[in-house]
Amino acid sequence: MNVLKSTDWFMVGSALLISFAGLASMFGFSGDNQYASHQIIWIVVGLSVFFIMSSIDFHFLRRTSVVTILYILALFFLALLFAVGSVFQGAQSWFNLGAFAVQPVDPAKFALIVLLAKYFSRRHIEIARIRHILVSGAYMFLMFILLFLQPDFGSAVIVGALWMAMVLLAGIPFRHLLLIALTGVVAVSLLWVFAFAPYQKARIITFVHPLADISGAGYNAFQSTVAVGSGGILGKGIGYGTQSRLQFLPENQTDFIFAAFAEEWGLIGTLILLGLFGLLFFRLIENAKSGATNFETFFVLGVVALFGIHSIIHIGMNIGLLPVTGVPLPFMSYGGSHVVTGYALLGIVNAMRMYGRVVHEDTRYEMVGVGS
Repeated sequence: MNVLKSTDWFMVGSALLISFAGLASMFGFSGDNQYASHQIIWIVVGLSVFFIMSSIDFHFLRRTSVVTILYILALFFLALLFAVGSVFQGAQSWFNLGAFAVQPVDPAKFALIVLLAKYFSRRHIEIARIRHILVSGAYMFLMFILLFLQPDFGSAVIVGALWMAMVLLAGIPFRHLLLIALTGVVAVSLLWVFAFAPYQKARIITFVHPLADISGAGYNAFQSTVAVGSGGILGKGIGYGTQSRLQFLPENQTDFIFAAFAEEWGLIGTLILLGLFGLLFFRLIENAKSGATNFETFFVLGVVALFGIHSIIHIGMNIGLLPVTGVPLPFMSYGGSHVVTGYALLGIVNAMRMYGRVVHEDTRYEMVGVGS
């Protein structure tokens, strides 16, 4: 099969333009531009992984044995962090491999999407039974607790939100949604009293009262909103973002890349960036609609949910609507693990789109079984 001819270029092209938008901001930072040069390498690696994944028939992902192995490996590497992981910004969430570091939470999210897609593809018509919500929630919770204990609260929230999104896509009854919401309120209350670290409480308090501690816990959020607002309509121009260049805006290559971009490109540039994300989500949803089986549809919708959750949380915290949690913006923030994982997910979606046109014998059987 000709991969280049069959590739969804609107999907991967929009992701690539988003990556270029991140590079444009990184090239404007002061210093030796090491972030930009390293990011170029990761984007090239990510694109290579995309085309490699696009050439593979991922029909085997539907096998229970494969799904189980992926999930167990994800839990194993997350647990291994407590023994040999490196601490960065207070979280023991990285494997230091010398020349570069790897964050296993990104592949773990992929494993969770595969697991939930497999689970709901056969049981979504029975989602009204509370048992399926509890079982799928237990799979999520094991990953959630390993992330929370690192502590990586941002990734833990994303894992929980990803599960919630896929449960909603599976068609959860409204009464069960209320039960989950009530359980969430109780859980957050218990976490606040017994589990949240002081800095996590400070971030939430700062979100409620952002101007209460500008020089302390609220500094990052305040500087981010200043950067976004100072961009105006047309922006200050590449390399002229004072919040980034003068180091007022911390982590401007990762957690606050959206604010750094908005300052230099303004409202017009920001709307174009959001349009690229809209095109990416539109193409993903179109690919989900054409899934060969329920598994492919749920998997692609899981990818949409993952990118969407990341984008909403990142942009929300950059404009002061959500607490600062350290969540990267897909394809745009600096970092190898999430960039390569993002392109790998697009490659798998692209492969499912291409090979889904070929109906396997066991696929016919599976499709008949779902409808019976």
